[in-house]
Amino acid sequence: MKLEEAVKRWKLEAGSVLSGRKAQHWKRYALGQNVNDGWIAKISIVLLLTVIAFLYVKPIIYMASTSLKSLADLIDPVVGVIPRNVDPQNFVDAWNGLVYPQSFASTLTIALFGSVFQVISCAITGYALARLQFPGKNVFFFLTIVTFLVPPQITIVPLYMIYQKLGWLHTPFVFLVPALLGQGLRGALFVIIFRQFFLSQPKALEEAAKMDGASAFRLFFRIMLPLASASCLVVFLFSFIWYWNMYYEATLLLSKGFTPLSIRLSALEMQLIGNQSLTFGADAGKDPIAEGPKMAAAFLIILPPLIVYMIAQRWFTEGIERSGMVE
Repeated sequence: MKLEEAVKRWKLEAGSVLSGRKAQHWKRYALGQNVNDGWIAKISIVLLLTVIAFLYVKPIIYMASTSLKSLADLIDPVVGVIPRNVDPQNFVDAWNGLVYPQSFASTLTIALFGSVFQVISCAITGYALARLQFPGKNVFFFLTIVTFLVPPQITIVPLYMIYQKLGWLHTPFVFLVPALLGQGLRGALFVIIFRQFFLSQPKALEEAAKMDGASAFRLFFRIMLPLASASCLVVFLFSFIWYWNMYYEATLLLSKGFTPLSIRLSALEMQLIGNQSLTFGADAGKDPIAEGPKMAAAFLIILPPLIVYMIAQRWFTEGIERSGMVE
């Protein structure tokens, strides 16, 4: 009897141990050894990222869908995301309304050359503020931060008067010359990015180059600037996107002649689309006649930056990690 009781007790203890181990195993499988190891955490992260991705992609899906819909599909409330009939006429109207070849050339000129000029000028300024010693260095850096904090609405009036006296209004010089001098769109931010990167570099590089007789310019262009290639790429892409999408400054300084795509888009409703003159009324944004061409025009405008980003996505991500933006 004692033996049978011992065997039963042993079986109960073994069962409780096994059940406890199974419980620990399932608990570890569900929750994980760390916070993000278990399948519950992984499912939660995937769902969260899916929702965030949908919020970002939904406007682009709506834009592409609306740009391909015919007028009948736009009026019919039954038609959802997928149009019944793909109508390319919206893109034809948008192409003509934007004067796309001319406006694209104007926008590309400002965005490309302005970005290249900003990379060069901001890199030189950031290196000087990070490495060189000269009187008033801290004052210049303070003024750089101040220009970063001051909104453009405060400085646009004196800039307009200066450009008018110089004869630069409605020409690309209003953006290219300031970019060449490190005062383009968000120029102060780019100076801070380069300054933070050059501050993180070891001083032994400079000391070794100076011992070999390298001047400050040779040290910068032969050693420091190649090391800052990741920061250069980040600054170039940010500057390119901001120049491409600028509207407020372009409306005041480029409203005639040299017209970029952003201004053409705002004036598209004033063009003749479908032999009807569209005006800015109370319900102009809800007009189904104008909705298709407007979405097609917006898609044509964002397409070049999307292509640039898709090509440079890997280098852009690496540049974000390596540049001073992570400081």
